[in-house]
Amino acid sequence: MSTTYELKAEARAQVGKGSARELRRNGLIPAVIYGDKKDPVSITLSRKDITLKIYGGGFMTTIATIDVDGTKYRVLPKDYQLDPVRDFVMHVDFLRISKNTQVTVEIPVHFENEEKSPGIKRGGVLNVVRHTVECHCPANAIPEALIVDLTGLEIGDGIHISHVNLPEGVEPTITDRDFTIATVASPAGLKSDDNAASDDAEDDAEEDDSEE
Repeated sequence: MSTTYELKAEARAQVGKGSARELRRNGLIPAVIYGDKKDPVSITLSRKDITLKIYGGGFMTTIATIDVDGTKYRVLPKDYQLDPVRDFVMHVDFLRISKNTQVTVEIPVHFENEEKSPGIKRGGVLNVVRHTVECHCPANAIPEALIVDLTGLEIGDGIHISHVNLPEGVEPTITDRDFTIATVASPAGLKSDDNAASDDAEDDAEEDDSEE
């Protein structure tokens, strides 16, 4: 799991569009902390601080501590809204978590040992079908990434979810099929050569038929 971090926030007494617009004009954004069978807490955050975290990577899979006027909440970001025109952060939802909280998150897929794949060494191309996999897992044990080992893969081989060693407690949300994560595909040049050879063979066959 990525390194946790802390954000400073203030409780927000007023809610509504007018209040939210005023906050944004002052460099703040509205946010809410909910979950764990407790009342939601409306807060304000520094837009600069939260923007740095969002665009720094791993935001949706990293546990944070939010200090609201001295009261600390352990949370996981669940959603955020961007302005459709200017692309700045407008609102963030945080899920309050405990040691028993289960979450559904998109976990990035990382590939290793490309140099140990005979197919890639021969010019094959790694065709990534899924850059992330949606999984159920404990909130306090979200893996930074799912690791796919490419050792020994040949051109035409596929990597399915069953080939991935999932950490304990981590399960994909898709359970009814062994879905594909990536394949080792033939290089474009090889495909073209194969097609040309096939066309030549067909032409030869047609010439033989005409001679008869």
